[in-house]
Amino acid sequence: MSLSHIMKPRAVAVVGASTRPHTIGNDILKRLLEYGFCDPVYPVNPKGGTIEGLTVYERVADLPDGVDLAIVVVNSSFVLSVVDDCHAKGIKGLVVISAGFKETGPEGAALEATLAEKVRGYGMRLVGPNCLGVVNTHPAVRLDGCFAESLPERGHIGFVSQSGALGGGILNILRDLNLGFAQFVSIGNQADVDAEDALEYWENEEDVTQILLYMESIRDPKNFRKLASRISKKKPVLALKAGRSAAGASAASSHTGSLAGADRAADALLKQSGVIREKTLRDLFSSAKVFATSPIPKGDRVAIVTNSGGPGIMATDAVSEYGMRMAELSDETKAHLRSFLPAAASVKNPVDMIASAPIEHYKATVEAVLADPGVDMVMVIYLPFLGLKDTDVAQALCDIKRAHPEKPIVGVFMTKSEFFSGLADSEPEMPFYMYAEEAAEALERLNRQRLWVEKPAGVEPAFEVDRAAARKLFAKAKAEGRAELTTRESIDVLAAYGIRTCGAGFAKSEEEAVAIANRIGYPVVMKMTSKTTSHKTDVGGVRVNIGSETALRVEYRDLMMRLEKLGLLDGLEGVLIQEMVKGTRELVCGIATDPQYGPMMMFGLGGVFVETLKDVTFRLAPLTDIDASEMVRSVKAFKLLEGARGTTPAQIDKVEETLLRLSQLVTDFPFVDELDINPLMISEKTGEPIAVDGRMKMRLDEVRLD
Repeated sequence: MSLSHIMKPRAVAVVGASTRPHTIGNDILKRLLEYGFCDPVYPVNPKGGTIEGLTVYERVADLPDGVDLAIVVVNSSFVLSVVDDCHAKGIKGLVVISAGFKETGPEGAALEATLAEKVRGYGMRLVGPNCLGVVNTHPAVRLDGCFAESLPERGHIGFVSQSGALGGGILNILRDLNLGFAQFVSIGNQADVDAEDALEYWENEEDVTQILLYMESIRDPKNFRKLASRISKKKPVLALKAGRSAAGASAASSHTGSLAGADRAADALLKQSGVIREKTLRDLFSSAKVFATSPIPKGDRVAIVTNSGGPGIMATDAVSEYGMRMAELSDETKAHLRSFLPAAASVKNPVDMIASAPIEHYKATVEAVLADPGVDMVMVIYLPFLGLKDTDVAQALCDIKRAHPEKPIVGVFMTKSEFFSGLADSEPEMPFYMYAEEAAEALERLNRQRLWVEKPAGVEPAFEVDRAAARKLFAKAKAEGRAELTTRESIDVLAAYGIRTCGAGFAKSEEEAVAIANRIGYPVVMKMTSKTTSHKTDVGGVRVNIGSETALRVEYRDLMMRLEKLGLLDGLEGVLIQEMVKGTRELVCGIATDPQYGPMMMFGLGGVFVETLKDVTFRLAPLTDIDASEMVRSVKAFKLLEGARGTTPAQIDKVEETLLRLSQLVTDFPFVDELDINPLMISEKTGEPIAVDGRMKMRLDEVRLD
């Protein structure tokens, strides 16, 4: 059911309205009236009487017909009966401000579960409980159904906050931020309405041109990914996902009653959904400011206009560091600039008009640069010189922006703080920042949104695999009560899914090992394979570069003696004899399962460097071909794959295919909990990626092989 009964109600009842000042029941009623809600407001309180000049209804049943929304501010023990009364009266929308639910412990959680079940059964929609409320600033609605101190500022942002207090604080400083909201939803405990519901509702709301999220948890990652991936193609979606550190995740859990998933999984989810993730509130609203006033650019070419060389150079560095290009101005543009700028000025990008530049030079230079077809975005830097007023320059730029709305313009004004505090009164049509780095970051956000909108959807390829062979190997381990597959079994599963593994054979004796090695050809690698020992290198169970039969016999006997000494012979299956793949480039790829977000795909630099350098990246399964391509190219080790210092270039398409085949594997067998291919060796001879070692672990209680 739509959220219209909540966000665009015909009439509102405040259940628990109070005559006592500075109580939530009193403050919410006052906010509704002070902000000028366009339809009737009805206070409900068993004591009756009048509040703020309005007749108080003693019962919900006594209300006039046509009420769409009830804002509930009563003790949690009375909330369920209020919901019953609202249903009987035909009220479809609820905002439960009341606390005392799952955030308080098991009893509160049980009460909240009953509340959610009741609401669903009645076909109602509920925001909360334990929330700040909702806001809609549209002139035809003017709903301020929350108890923030300040009245809302009008704008075109849809903001959903999982923290009521944080949302209230933001509402109080909107004017200072020079931003405004179209709609605001404090979802609280998310018993019914959550961030996904708000996203979906705002998808086609013309009044909402960008969506901001403050989240401490993502309840349904799969649904969030589906919705956000679609909606972020239509309008920017920015998120501040709290709980990045282990301590922060713990705090988020105690604050909201929700478990926070691993931050790297959340980060992967947001990337794959086209959501721009910000790490701080400052960054969130800095980006919101540029989206509120700027179109999406046609490309990534930036022109800089400045009256000081130093800041222009710093801005150029920032533009480059954020992956954008400095625009090449045309000869015609340069000639036009020379016609009026002083000889000491530089007409290359960045265009330095020098400190004596009057406002007329600002106007003419910015207009000339904007008109250049090789320019997609413009950054204008102002430093106060020779009595030139910051407000005059800002007004001139806003006039130009109004006349040329097709390209983004951002201002960098290194001036007094009074200039920024006064922006709210002038309602500027472009964003202004104190530092060039902030402005460059804002332009990068615009460019990132452009790239996401242009990005193809990607496909999930379906490879021909031997699913039955893999199932048989998993079934064998389950039948023996083993969560971990042996090295041999792990490699055989990989081979069943078409992943290139090195030539190998399994031996249970020294003679069998010699026969296999003689067939494969030396040098070879010998690896123990055990049902009880998964980390082979820890016990000396991997012997490499064995160059002859004699050397193999020595290594085999030494391994057996070592395992006997350690008491590990009982779990030993045998040894795996493998071809020695020659290569210096070792990668890692695999799967790690997050309890909330599900299987994550990992890729990066492997071998002994995986833990130390941590040059790895993550995406959630299932992967598309675009996801796999981005993963491979996003790590620093990619330079090694391209063929650095004369090495054979890696078959990058095969590396990507390896990731996609692993994604298909974990999709087919979702009980796979952990999987490592380390190393995935790049052959120096062919550039082919070869799985040299493998390790797999299942969640036994979830294994279903019927």
